[in-house]
Amino acid sequence: MSVVVVGAGISGLSIALHLLERELGPVTVVERTGIGAGASGLQPGGVRRQWATRGNCLMASESYAFYRDFAARFDTRAQAQFDTCGYVFLADTEPTLANLEAAVALQHELGIPSVLLSPDEAAAVVPGLEPDGLLGGATCAEDGYFDRPQAVVEAFAQVVTARGGTIALADVRAVERDGNGWRLELSSGAGLTADAVVVAAAAASRPLLAPLGFDLPIVEEPRTLFLSEPIRERLLEPLVIAVDRGIAAKQLADGRMLASDLRAAGDPAAKQDAWRRRLRGELDRLLPHLRYVSLPIVATGTYDMTPDGQPIIDRLADGLWVAAGFSGHGFMVAPSTGRAVAGGLAGAPPAEWLDAFRADRFGRRPTEHEAQVI
Repeated sequence: MSVVVVGAGISGLSIALHLLERELGPVTVVERTGIGAGASGLQPGGVRRQWATRGNCLMASESYAFYRDFAARFDTRAQAQFDTCGYVFLADTEPTLANLEAAVALQHELGIPSVLLSPDEAAAVVPGLEPDGLLGGATCAEDGYFDRPQAVVEAFAQVVTARGGTIALADVRAVERDGNGWRLELSSGAGLTADAVVVAAAAASRPLLAPLGFDLPIVEEPRTLFLSEPIRERLLEPLVIAVDRGIAAKQLADGRMLASDLRAAGDPAAKQDAWRRRLRGELDRLLPHLRYVSLPIVATGTYDMTPDGQPIIDRLADGLWVAAGFSGHGFMVAPSTGRAVAGGLAGAPPAEWLDAFRADRFGRRPTEHEAQVI
């Protein structure tokens, strides 16, 4: 079976890798810009199992097990270290605390060792945290991040090519039926045929699939990260998400402080100074020991968002799959995404969580909203 994967982000590369592991092929990954050039190039490398929906918890747990063995599994040039720094979610309001409590109860059902925190316990987990105004929080000490996330993307690409896959730079203009298979029309005027196609092109998946009758509710949403210069002193080990204040912060392995205004909306070029001021004010109140850490560096990118904050991973037609709409968390679940799509093309039984991410769920049934998107 010949397969073409559209998109060389972490999801598309993982799909290609798992196809090759099943000895399906030949496999070609077509990318219009470069490896990890989209959302995969913006994310900070977080890997967590704290989610609010069953599907995301199961999917993240499967991927977490893969990532924990990443260094041993792949001896590649691009080295990356997984750091179990922990994630801490904080609540200032009763509804948010209730959401965290419900999420922790679900996580416990699925074997995820998260715990609820009182304000004082949160301050003990996050040294320097000011607990005034907090009602509580939740954490999982086993969650973490990769110190060099782009190295993980590069490692996937290296393994794909080492196992016989092809990564080609080309702009796919259209996907259409070609007898029992599929044809991809490229901007160069050339065509590419395959028995199966997987569209994993983030927000660009929507216009590619719409002419085939699949109008997927995936929209592009800008994201902005603020970073400091490297700081020698370790000031913040867990990744902290203050849900009601709409901010997140983490000190990376290279010493840089990373922070994000989770409420930022609009044109980054016009509004980033206002976002930085709001972020600065909230950080000073929550983590006062970071008061003198400036955040001069700006990194911008986009998320491919869905209405419920959960991905679309589905077989749309015979030999046609989509894996997109990851809402900023494709890196975290890329291993399970790859395994599910490759398994589907190989005729394997579907993963337990796959039904939650069907393309036709919108309007067909009430959908669970993922409350822990950051």
